Amino acid sequence: MMFVAAACSSPDQSATSSASGFGGASAASASGTGGDLSVASAGAGGGDAGLNADSACAAQSAEATLVKKPIDIILVIDNSGSMTEEIVGVQKNINANFAQIIEQSGIDYRVILVSRHGKTAAQSICIEAPLSGIAMGGCAQPPAQPVENPPRFYQYSVEIGSKNSWCQLLSTFDGTHPDEFGLIPGGWSTLLRPDSFKVFIEITDDGVACGPYSDSNTVNGGVSAAAKFDTDLLALSPANFGTAMARNYRFYSIVALAYNSPPSKPYDPMDPILVAKCPTAATPGTGHQALSVLSSGLRFPICDTSSYDVVFQAIAQGVIEGAKVACEFPVPSPPMGQVIDLSTVVVGYTPASMGSEVLFKQVANVASCVDSAFYIEAGSIKLCPSACDLVQKDAKAKLEILYGCDPNAPH
Repeated sequence: MMFVAAACSSPDQSATSSASGFGGASAASASGTGGDLSVASAGAGGGDAGLNADSACAAQSAEATLVKKPIDIILVIDNSGSMTEEIVGVQKNINANFAQIIEQSGIDYRVILVSRHGKTAAQSICIEAPLSGIAMGGCAQPPAQPVENPPRFYQYSVEIGSKNSWCQLLSTFDGTHPDEFGLIPGGWSTLLRPDSFKVFIEITDDGVACGPYSDSNTVNGGVSAAAKFDTDLLALSPANFGTAMARNYRFYSIVALAYNSPPSKPYDPMDPILVAKCPTAATPGTGHQALSVLSSGLRFPICDTSSYDVVFQAIAQGVIEGAKVACEFPVPSPPMGQVIDLSTVVVGYTPASMGSEVLFKQVANVASCVDSAFYIEAGSIKLCPSACDLVQKDAKAKLEILYGCDPNAPH
């Protein structure tokens, strides 16, 4: 996706210098939330987007490739007595068939493991390098506590029971239920990045029955429980998890549902929630399945641990493909001696198909959002939900941001 910004320019400034200050970097390699900038050419007329800028502001363009949002992956694993083989499968595959694939994609990712640290024989989990800070082979005799590998890997060590993972996720979010080693005193929420997309991966051979959540091993029970948890999660932190109209998370489940055909094929959100379970599991996890459906995540049967390489590869690919470009960009800093008139800002969207340019309307704030609109807040241009959705579905589109300078501002 291309991003074009027209900057104010004093008559005595060159084309190259007029792009400096965007995101605080130099013209040769400026950067901001929206991605890397490089000067394209001078004289890109403000009239392209219908802006009649003040004559003291010579329009100029700069191009950027928009970067995808970082991904924070919250991996929650059941520590109950029936999970030994599944935990072994995770330990064997989380590096080569998950983290490495995401790493090679170039996406900025982070893994936050919420599960008890320790020996597999006690249904605890130990993750080795390169993802964690424990040397390869070090989990044969696990260290007393997890070893973080900032900024890639953190473990919040807490016991996850057969059916209480959702309650544990909520109570550990802010540290109300502390991790057993005191490594993350503020809860795992302190590890989340404000601009990241959140991905949950649940691994359990059972269902949901804790607090207000119970799936009753039925489809209707699962749908009801998932709706309640979704509401509570969104209310817990809209900044992190989004809203019902624009969720900022996805939930993948490796649970006890029956095998697909072929067995290695995941269930997608359009597939029904199943009450049939795979051979060695306890219950079909209808609540987890329903939450995956609700948030457009994939579902996998947990029983065949020999196929975890395929499962983790599929989840990694889903994470990569689901990563979306950011829908906010810093307002470019003007050259010395000029002040941007924010009221003149215009955003033009040109589809990759080279159709007609669509002009996005500026509104006062997020509460005023309508279709094809944006607002400016805290130095950033932020697309409203419908405009954001339009742009994110068109990865090769072009955005053009034009603005004028304030002729009455003191210089």
